[in-house]
Parts: sequence; C-alpha cells; structure tokens
Amino acid sequence: MSNEFTVQQLLERVNNSHQGGGNERVRRITARIVSDLFRTIDEMDVNADEFWAAADWLSRLGASGQMGLITAGLGFDRLLDIRADEADRRAGRSTDGTPRAIEGPLYIAGAPLSHYEVRVDEGEPRGEVLVMEGRVLDEQGQPVAKALVDVWHANEKGRYSHFDPDQAPYALRRRIETDDQGRYRFRSFLPPGYAIPPNSPTSELFEVLGRHGNRPAHIHFLVAAPGQRLLTTQVNIPGDTFIDDDFAFATRDGLVVTLEPGTPPAGYESLGVTAPFTRVRFDFRLQAAQDESESKPLARMARLKA
Repeated sequence: MSNEFTVQQLLERVNNSHQGGGNERVRRITARIVSDLFRTIDEMDVNADEFWAAADWLSRLGASGQMGLITAGLGFDRLLDIRADEADRRAGRSTDGTPRAIEGPLYIAGAPLSHYEVRVDEGEPRGEVLVMEGRVLDEQGQPVAKALVDVWHANEKGRYSHFDPDQAPYALRRRIETDDQGRYRFRSFLPPGYAIPPNSPTSELFEVLGRHGNRPAHIHFLVAAPGQRLLTTQVNIPGDTFIDDDFAFATRDGLVVTLEPGTPPAGYESLGVTAPFTRVRFDFRLQAAQDESESKPLARMARLKA
C-alpha cells in the first residue's frame, strides 16, 4: 500500500480510519467537519503559517473559557434556536409561548432559592432600581404554581459572578419559586450592556473580522416546571444602542420589555423599595412537555451543576 496521497485520498483515509466500535454519529459529524476544513484549506490556499496561527488561537480560546462567546458571536447559538423553532412548526406545536433565546455561556446552576419574591442585588443600589414581576403560565394561560424562575444578569461593569473574581458566589443570581397564583417578582437594578473582554482571543477574532463585540442590556432566565417544556430565554432593556445590532444575534420580537419608570413604592416594601422605581411586568408562557426529557435541564446545565 502506498503512503503517498492526493488530497482526496488523504481525506478518505482520515475519514475511514477506524477499527470498529465508536459512535457512528460522531464519526459522520467529524467526517463532515474535516471534509469542509480540507476543502477550505485547499480552495482558500491556506498556508502553514496561517494554519498554525489558527491552531494557536484555538488553544488560547480553549484556555480562556470563551468558547461560548465565539459560538454566540458567530451565530451558532441563534442557529440552534432557529432550528428548534422550525422543528416546532413542522411538528404543529404551539408557537404562542414565550420565545426561546440563547442561554449564553455564563449560566451557573444552584443559585439561592426564594419563594415568590427576592432581592437579586445586595447592599446599596448600584443603578436604577428595577422590580420585575409577572406570572408563569401554561399553554392555556393558567398559572403554574411552584415553577422555578432562574434569573441572572451582569453587574454594573458588565461582568458575571463566578466568572468575575471580584464578585461573591451567586451575586446577581437567584431562583424564585412561583406562588399558588404562578406569580414571581424580584428587585435588582437595570443592568447595562457590555462588550466582549478586550485583549482576548474573542476580541482578536472580531477585530480582524471588522465586527464589534457589544451586547445590549439584558436579563437571562431559565424557567422550569413539571410537565412543562424547559424555557431558556432573556429579555432586553429598551433604548439600548445595540438592541438591533447584538453581537450575539439574541434580540427577539416579544422579548423587549416595557419600562414603567416612576412606579410608586406602595406594596413593594417587602423588597426594600422606599421610593419610586422602574417596574417591568412580564409573563412567561410555557409549552407543554411532550415527554419527561423536555422538562429537564439540558445536558450542559446538568454537567455544570455536578
């Protein structure tokens, strides 16, 4: 057997080299990716310096923990949501629920749990006081009691706890169990938008692509209840410069909230509100789960919790 190859012969050898066993789906996906990269290198005449510069960049990207920023910034996260929406339409499933939106790379399981209401921020206010409240509803518009509303957002510098050593564990992260009427509410502050970290593998790529790395102000949610499909979503704060030009392509119709500034504090004393504040009212409408797996956390979330 000759050990000299043409490009096509090498590709066939790479994709067909196995001794049995393994995972057929992984083999097929890997073969497709390798084939596309072979074609890219060949057709774009990628030289050795360019190839090894890319390999070094990938090594630094992995070490930085920013892979989730790259997948979002190159549209892969939104692609998965688009495909999931299309699959629902093909299956005739209801599309009246709250739109899904990308989770992003910064979810942490196991945040402190409260019933009905909680103050997400701590200490002195760090911005405009916000109270967000509403209900969790099912497909028929009925309240879902004891649903879990997991909420997390960035601090005033655009950074997230756990990934930012200057913040306490679970800062600006809480879980809320809805009451018998499906209600939740929490106090925090209006978070700002933010940009990808400077002088990082992510910023290097977007600089050479001629793209910005800004995200509009947003708040993340994971909403779960027995018998209901797990909902991963995020809401946007109106008025942000990048709301229609999100680096991560995550803005969705129906998820830009309405602000109610100057809301009187009466009735919100239990959240420590003593002066007019900004209110957001938002109901989450869940889809019915077709099987038990749809109401459970995604595999990546389960690994994070382990």
